[in-house]
Amino acid sequence: MAGFPEAEAEAEAEAEAEAEAEASLRATPYGAVVADPIDYDGPAEPADSVDPAESVDFADSIDSAESAGSDESDVHADEESQGDRMREVALPDAVSEALTNALTILRRSVTDLSFGLDLPGAEEARRTQSEILAQLDDYVIPRVHMSTAPALVVVAGSTGAGKSTLLNTLANAKVSATGVRRPTTGTPVLACHPDDREWFAEGGPLGSLRRREAPDPKAAPGSLVLVSTERLPPGVALLDTPDIDSVVEEHHEIAHRMLDTADLWIFVTTAARYADAPAWRLLRLAKERGARLAIVLSRVPPKSREVVTKHFFRMLAEYGLGEVDRFVINESKVTDGMLADHEVTELRLWLTELSVDDQRRAQAVQATLSGVLDSFRTRIPALARQLEAQVVFRRDLRGDVDAAYAGAMAEIEEATRNGSLLRGEVLARWQDFAGSGDLMRTLHLRKPGRFAGKASHQAPERLSALKSALRAGLESVIVSAAQRAAEEAVSRWLHRPGAGETLAATSGLGHASDDLLRRTGRTVAAWQEHIIELIRTEGVTKRAVARLVSFDVESLSLIFAVGLLGDGSSEAESAFTGALPQRLVHALLGAESLRNIGVKARSDLRARIGMLFDDEMSRYVQALDGAGIPDESAATRLHQATYNLEVAR
Repeated sequence: MAGFPEAEAEAEAEAEAEAEAEASLRATPYGAVVADPIDYDGPAEPADSVDPAESVDFADSIDSAESAGSDESDVHADEESQGDRMREVALPDAVSEALTNALTILRRSVTDLSFGLDLPGAEEARRTQSEILAQLDDYVIPRVHMSTAPALVVVAGSTGAGKSTLLNTLANAKVSATGVRRPTTGTPVLACHPDDREWFAEGGPLGSLRRREAPDPKAAPGSLVLVSTERLPPGVALLDTPDIDSVVEEHHEIAHRMLDTADLWIFVTTAARYADAPAWRLLRLAKERGARLAIVLSRVPPKSREVVTKHFFRMLAEYGLGEVDRFVINESKVTDGMLADHEVTELRLWLTELSVDDQRRAQAVQATLSGVLDSFRTRIPALARQLEAQVVFRRDLRGDVDAAYAGAMAEIEEATRNGSLLRGEVLARWQDFAGSGDLMRTLHLRKPGRFAGKASHQAPERLSALKSALRAGLESVIVSAAQRAAEEAVSRWLHRPGAGETLAATSGLGHASDDLLRRTGRTVAAWQEHIIELIRTEGVTKRAVARLVSFDVESLSLIFAVGLLGDGSSEAESAFTGALPQRLVHALLGAESLRNIGVKARSDLRARIGMLFDDEMSRYVQALDGAGIPDESAATRLHQATYNLEVAR
């Protein structure tokens, strides 16, 4: 510059002007000097869950892209239109693609989750699931795709804090409804510079909300008012949200959904309500999410300004938010929904600085995005833990059913061994059958020239009566055991607090199914036919006896069944005259053949009853499936999706 005094003087004048502007930006409304207003450091202590060695921050991705691609046009200064400001740099394609794929898999894994049982923490898990899905759809995935989109600044706060008035003043137009009636804002209002309107017109951030041109009290939930104004700087959009402590429950959900889509937060509270619990819950949420934050203390009486601000700022410092940018607005007259413009000068300068410095804005946006993704490190595992609790509880409930019906099976096996079946009607029919001579008529001496099997086809009535009585007795034992199992299964579920009680109330589970008796009758009849087939195909009679005696297969199979069901019981042996059935079939079939047929007959009966019980237990399985309980692989898929996201980062 030597030899050009005019140029030197001009450069000195520009430097002095920049220094004055920077000094004005550093001064807060109450005269103190704070950190650089765009260098959001947030809480002094870092989040415990974030390990810098585990992943690469998005801001680091931008820095590396600038250093690696310094010869590309998108990282050069746009001297003609923006002077010496750095242009905002998009995420590298490889980074964007990897993140998009990982986020898509994560979204699918979270979408597929189901928390059907009302276990402790289930309701919170459902709410977290809904919040994560909304945040992925409305903010995270669109922001990764459009990393150079304008910064979305959400204006949030308590009822009557003056959020809408603040937005109207910054926009220099009544774009959001104000008034004394609470709550005032029901539909979110997004205000931006006309050049940025296309970013928010459709798709992108909050893409699932319908766009409207003006507020409408009758508008259905799920809409967003989109307005543009020249008074807002380009590159920064403001979003007015419903109150976080509104008396309308639906407004709470909308407000938190809007906060989840924000690149930066402007928290608004008043001198009268800054110590209220809802305000600090919101600040805690911002701190947990790592959101970039600015705080506006409004409606401060001029006479008590110093006392109020000192107390509030001391509370912020004690909470770890002492370095957050803070702005104070005096109690003043509101005209047509707006404050006097000089009341928001400092805040307007803050937004302007954020607008003109692309690099700092990008860092703030990416830091917030990183904070959201960092929050997944704790929020997603919390979902997985609830999934695992649901799976374990389902396993316990299924174990209750299995134990009840296993006990019923043990009862049946005991009843078919101890001779308890061979009483009452069965005993009377046996005595009638054996005492009348029908038993001996089923056996006949072989004589030359005579048809040995003639008598075997004459099927005495007493034989049929004995067979029916034996079938009815066995049916009764099975159905009674199944009924007790159903009652026990429900009783076990009732002792499971919460979800077990709900499932136990399912109609019909407390007793055996209506058609069990009919199905049991068919099962026992099929088992008796199976014994006949075993006698026919595997009953190799003793040769010495076979030369003299022939026998009717159906009669012998019935005698065998009577002996089998009374085997091992001294009481049965006494009632059946010295275990006549066992001795008779032993003499005709032989010990080895009798033993083989007995094992197969008992195994077949157990298998057939097992199939009956499987059908009975399927009712409980259907109830568990209908409750929306996840399968055992759901938590694994969720953990894998979270790991994939960390790798992509």
